[in-house]
Amino acid sequence: MPPTLASLVHHSALKLTVRAGEDRLDVPVRWAHVSELADPVPYMEGGELLLITALKLDAEDPEAMRRYVKRLAGAGVVGLGFAVGVNYDDIPEALVQAARLEGLPLLEVPRRTPFLAISKAVSAAIAADQYRAVTAGFAAQRELTRQALTTGPEGLLAALAAQVDGWAALYDASGAVVAAAPEWAGRRAARLTAEVERLRERPAPASSVVAAPDTEDRIELHSLGTGRRPRAALAVGTAAAPGTAERYAVHSAIALLTLTTERSRSLHAAEQRVGAAVLRMLLAGEPDHARTVAGDLYGGLLDAPFRLLVAESAPRQGTDGDPLETLAEAAESAAARSGEAVLVVPERDRLVVLATDGGAAVTACTAYAGALEAARLVPESKTDDDALVVGLSAPAGPIAAASAYRQAEQALSVARRRGRVLVEHEHVAAGSVLPLLADDAVRAFADGLLRALRDHDATGRGDLVASLRAWLSRHGQWDAAAADLGVHRHTLRYRMRRVEEILGRSLDDPDVRMELWLALKATSGE
Repeated sequence: MPPTLASLVHHSALKLTVRAGEDRLDVPVRWAHVSELADPVPYMEGGELLLITALKLDAEDPEAMRRYVKRLAGAGVVGLGFAVGVNYDDIPEALVQAARLEGLPLLEVPRRTPFLAISKAVSAAIAADQYRAVTAGFAAQRELTRQALTTGPEGLLAALAAQVDGWAALYDASGAVVAAAPEWAGRRAARLTAEVERLRERPAPASSVVAAPDTEDRIELHSLGTGRRPRAALAVGTAAAPGTAERYAVHSAIALLTLTTERSRSLHAAEQRVGAAVLRMLLAGEPDHARTVAGDLYGGLLDAPFRLLVAESAPRQGTDGDPLETLAEAAESAAARSGEAVLVVPERDRLVVLATDGGAAVTACTAYAGALEAARLVPESKTDDDALVVGLSAPAGPIAAASAYRQAEQALSVARRRGRVLVEHEHVAAGSVLPLLADDAVRAFADGLLRALRDHDATGRGDLVASLRAWLSRHGQWDAAAADLGVHRHTLRYRMRRVEEILGRSLDDPDVRMELWLALKATSGE
């Protein structure tokens, strides 16, 4: 610990005597400073032991001494050393009373003790304290390194918590708690998810100091990783600001966890390359080869019912976030927390995810897409994630992987046309085909196909479009369609012949009837 007034008083070579402030001798001394100025306060930083001979002070004037001592105490001076036998044979009573009144420790310095000796004693004690702190810091660094190599992040966090006499927690890329020490700290760390997410939005390295909800902890948050976007975060909770040794321990933990994170990223990249090969084999109809290449990497994922998710994002420039990267992190973090396997393959501006049907990864992806969908309803909340489009296949097995991939791509295409973030193939198959007609190309085709009939009707020479709609809706039943129109069936027959003449196409052809019906639907908005 740093030197205190008490340690200086007990220093056998200094021979200091306490004349006031006996109950405040445990205050740390940052430095010993000599000044004979009547007002040395402008040159004080706080924490000093001020040494004087009262060369320029009227030390016998009670009022002057009260003002002098009051200013010293207000400036953070922790003690006043008065040399006797120089200008005064004894400390004037006015100064002693002023020091007692203000509670400022007053030390009598004998003539045989030079101020330089006191300064050297303070300097030596500070140096010794710093040396102890550095030594303790290196010892902590060695212990943290040993724990990181032998027991991993969990052991490192436990050692760090012991070094700082507090707690520590590690967060993954999504802001979820991966590990905490001691064990009870996990609940406390989980309350900081929002703070961790805000920290991750800042370029690495980043740090912040926050207050824990419902506790008096002082918590430091540090981002981990060297990339543009931090991959993890470290939280350290203590009762007070860490000292030098504790600071060494925290910085060592940050460095070791960053190395672990970067190593994990390299392994993750290698795993993605294996995953890409496995996916290609599955899509090529070679599930046995895919299992051989994957080995135990994906557990039973390739044998259980799974879903394929295909996501695309338009290229963006000058943005800080990548929605595909965020989607991948959501899937991987959710899978890691639940202990399930997931296959994530980035492909330029596309992402493919193969995940267990009904598992945490699929749930996390749909939840992320749902949040973006809700945000799009608020105009002022537009973000770069607006470019994300996701298609999700129906449940499938390894033999039907290629079919599932096509389903996901079809759902993706529908999501893009509808302006949706995510569309599931099951919803497409279970719904109506009519929303698919809301495409500019389809509308243009429909307008072109029916334009001649509409031009005819515009001249007032008949109602061919309405007659065609009624006849098609009644499946070519003349009497029923004529009744709907309120005309004779012979009139309806004549109108249908005119339709054929104008279009140059036969209504006996089922393909023609289908095209005309869809064209009517596409242009009517039904």
